[in-house]
Amino acid sequence: MEYLVILISALLVNNIVLSQFLGICPFLGVSSRLSTAVGMGAAVVFVMTMATIATHLIQNLILVPLGLTFLQTVAFILVIASLVQLVEIVLKKVSPALYQALGVFLPLITTNCAILGVAILVVGRGYTLGQGVVFAIGSSLGFMLALYIFAGIREKLALLDIPKAMKGAPISLVTAGLLALAFGGFAGLV
Repeated sequence: MEYLVILISALLVNNIVLSQFLGICPFLGVSSRLSTAVGMGAAVVFVMTMATIATHLIQNLILVPLGLTFLQTVAFILVIASLVQLVEIVLKKVSPALYQALGVFLPLITTNCAILGVAILVVGRGYTLGQGVVFAIGSSLGFMLALYIFAGIREKLALLDIPKAMKGAPISLVTAGLLALAFGGFAGLV
């Protein structure tokens, strides 16, 4: 039951993008088409989950025993950057079209504060490895859900006759705000 609460909380109630405002750059940058949103979401699910496992192990097996916790952020960034390189290599081999579609946004996962934020939150909250993995999966699926919904809305908005002053970034930001308010409705769920 505890794992289900962590999962639902990370997925809906404390959505990493819409409630905690982490990962806004790729959220706004990759959400113009559903295809790139799904690809980016899948990459974030993989990287966030693997980064959480790796950073949890590094924190508890190396940094804490050696008294090097002051290196936490640097170590976590290096792990995340390495995992992104791995994803980039795999995508280039497995799906060149998705690799091309993601373009510059794939390296943005390296600097995606949502991935680093989740790794730091897992350590800060004192989660076990299992709880941390569930939190990472829930957070990354929440990121993917928000990205997918936002991309779908943006595709529909592109077909509408929007006033010139609201085209582009203004309507996107208003839409993101309304989406964040909608997810705020889950606040009493868990």
